[in-house]
Amino acid sequence: MLAITPVDFQYHDTYFVVAHFHYVLVSGAIFSIMAAAYYWLPKWTGHMYNQRLANWHFWCSLISVNILFFPMHFLGLAGMPRRIPDYALQFADINAIVSVGAFLFGFSQLIFLVLVVKCIRGGEPAPAKPWEGAEGLEWTVPSPAPYHTFSTPPKID
Repeated sequence: MLAITPVDFQYHDTYFVVAHFHYVLVSGAIFSIMAAAYYWLPKWTGHMYNQRLANWHFWCSLISVNILFFPMHFLGLAGMPRRIPDYALQFADINAIVSVGAFLFGFSQLIFLVLVVKCIRGGEPAPAKPWEGAEGLEWTVPSPAPYHTFSTPPKID
């Protein structure tokens, strides 16, 4: 969208660019990493994680990341520049909301850390294949996978 000259004229070097970049790319990467961790955690630890804690983590992360990045778009459209050490007073209220979102997102990652530690320490034993649709050789061995996974090469059909 920054390739469209009239739009870029307003967006250029504003917080809108910062908001868009982080909202799309960083959030997409972080949520993908969290999804992968949830997918592999039972195989890594041999225990199933607490589903209620996982739901809390997901919803707190989702809500807080939107509180964090969505208002930044409006800051940019209102003219707040990026790369600035101190912002103008008219942006203080929305920046306060953004800061609350950032702290909540950080707090929700502490929930994830607690979940991982609890999963490592114990819990319900994970089956070799905890997820429906999990295919591949890694799901044929017990959870956690043994150090030498296959003593003989597996037969691949």
